Amino acid sequence: MCKKKLWSFTKLFLKFLITGLSLYLVFKKVKLTDIEEAFTNADFLYLLIALLFFVASQIVASSRLNTFFKSIGLQLSGVLNFKVYLLGMFYNLFLPGGIGGDGYKVFFLKKKYNVRGKDLLFSIFFDRLSGLWALSLITAVLIVFIPGLHIPSWIPITVVVVGTAVYWLVVNFYFNQYRSHFITTHIKALFVQSLQVLCATFLLYALHLDGKYSPYLLVFLVSSLVAIFPFTVGGLGARELVFVYGANYLALNQHTAVLISLLFYCISAMMCLSGVYFVFNPKRLNERVIPV
Repeated sequence: MCKKKLWSFTKLFLKFLITGLSLYLVFKKVKLTDIEEAFTNADFLYLLIALLFFVASQIVASSRLNTFFKSIGLQLSGVLNFKVYLLGMFYNLFLPGGIGGDGYKVFFLKKKYNVRGKDLLFSIFFDRLSGLWALSLITAVLIVFIPGLHIPSWIPITVVVVGTAVYWLVVNFYFNQYRSHFITTHIKALFVQSLQVLCATFLLYALHLDGKYSPYLLVFLVSSLVAIFPFTVGGLGARELVFVYGANYLALNQHTAVLISLLFYCISAMMCLSGVYFVFNPKRLNERVIPV
């Protein structure tokens, strides 16, 4: 038990260390005064629209996860599933290093519905994997349509086609309980990532960007791929670092690039924070107390 606690604290320390180092490297490249000025001059209406697209993306994402749950026989109402999803988002962002949001969902649902933890874990794993697949597909499409990258079109197309084929074969032969909902979940995954791209687009509108949007959206998608891996606190620092070096590589405005990342983080943090409501009002989850 002591070793487990030590490892949990070590992971938490490393996450904060990597986050801090990443932000240090970002703000060596970008002036805080320029960021403050851009925040002040941002168009509030477009920021609100971006927030609405992000909220919509998370509603669809929770529905996608619920479809994976149905594959293992767990029948949750859409409303209850969304509440648990928000609680998981809160734990994922604000309480990193311990059990985490995904782990908490496994623990909570296993306790409440007597479902095998292994099945829940695989459902959440494939939910994340479907999101990774959708991100990769949209990223490949953008790469094809940005000639300035000088990447032959056949490379991203081949990677996506081969990757999708291998992915389908693995699910079909080894995890066939998810086969019946494969198309539905992956259409939802594409919808989620498309809504988040629209969110990023309206953030660019809010910042009054004068120029091509596609390179910024490509960097946004790459930063989303990096943020999937839990190296930092809620993805903070990792996204910004990708934006800084991506902007440098594509000759984009670094201040604008970092602002997109910070604004997106603020929007996601606002939604994650809403999950704390269920910590103090467990009756909304049909619980007397939230298990910890």
